[in-house]
Amino acid sequence: MTHDAIVVGGGLVGAAIALGLRDAGLDTVLLDEGDIAHRASRGNFGLVWVQSKGLGAPWYQRWTRGSAGEWPALAADLAARTGIDTALQQPGGVHLCLSEAEFDDRAERMARMKAEAGNHGYDFRMIRAEELRDMLPGLGLAVVGASWTPYDGHASPLALLQALHRAFTEAGGAYVPNAKVTAATAAPQDFRVETAAGTFAAPRIVLAAGLGNADLAPVFGLNTPVRPQRGQILVTERAQSILPMPTTTIRQTGEGTLMLGDSMEELGFDTRQSPPVMAQIAQRAALSFPWIAGLNIIRAWSALRVMAPDGLPIYDQSERFPGAFTANCHSGVTLAGAHARLLAPMIAAGALDPVLAPFSARRFDVPRAA
Repeated sequence: MTHDAIVVGGGLVGAAIALGLRDAGLDTVLLDEGDIAHRASRGNFGLVWVQSKGLGAPWYQRWTRGSAGEWPALAADLAARTGIDTALQQPGGVHLCLSEAEFDDRAERMARMKAEAGNHGYDFRMIRAEELRDMLPGLGLAVVGASWTPYDGHASPLALLQALHRAFTEAGGAYVPNAKVTAATAAPQDFRVETAAGTFAAPRIVLAAGLGNADLAPVFGLNTPVRPQRGQILVTERAQSILPMPTTTIRQTGEGTLMLGDSMEELGFDTRQSPPVMAQIAQRAALSFPWIAGLNIIRAWSALRVMAPDGLPIYDQSERFPGAFTANCHSGVTLAGAHARLLAPMIAAGALDPVLAPFSARRFDVPRAA
């Protein structure tokens, strides 16, 4: 089965790129490992988030902001094509601070990000609790203030994943489930992968298999040193709509439930849940909004983020086998706009734009190159 492009990985990253390639006119096949995969997409918190991304890496800040800027057009396009509402809202967002030390540290961080943005600009405000209570009804007395940016928002990860898949297949893309890559061969602009669902060949291949890229990448002359980082999420019963904007750790879904999260645990491929960590998440949420303490927790889960050593995305084309690309990140929702509307056209054209050079895995080889 020969195509113009193969995308390995059916999560948010792979599906967004596959849709972008199909929209660029490429006959594209999307190979999905299936539910045995470590699906970060289904465990995603759902933020379209800018303000915490890119400290010390202004190229990441610009890429994230660019993606957030692409989101309204992406959401509108997906709704028009599929009828699926991705529940995008971009009213801005806040990072709550529960002590003066947290507030001072946050103010310093945001000022540094503004300075690093240079001529690109970076709008933010540090807001004290008195003003913040007018913005966020029910705010707790433990909150001393917050940082705010106008770029932030949230969406439904599951609706986004469904919409990307439906738009891709309705545009003529080939979606193949239960197609884990078991063997592969590579030559410049000539790639062949074997799966339980068949053998596929194409002059372009994109590795978007999340944590699976660590093993796949070397076959294609690429380096993808990603590791799992566990995150846990709690979901409450439905509540009266109170939160007009998301915070870094709390957001209200379109259905009215509250999602609470933000744990970052280095435990390898352990997907179990930890009651002490869950208690910390719940405690911080209740301090932020005391009324949350009266809600029942109805669901909880853990999922594995795809993390590079420095926490930034990895985008590369193989030097040894041109036509082989890799895309890796832990922000599949935030970066969906960039992946579908900015990155995919580069891959379709056969070369990554120089603006993505800082994201190459070659950044990890500096000591060896020296």
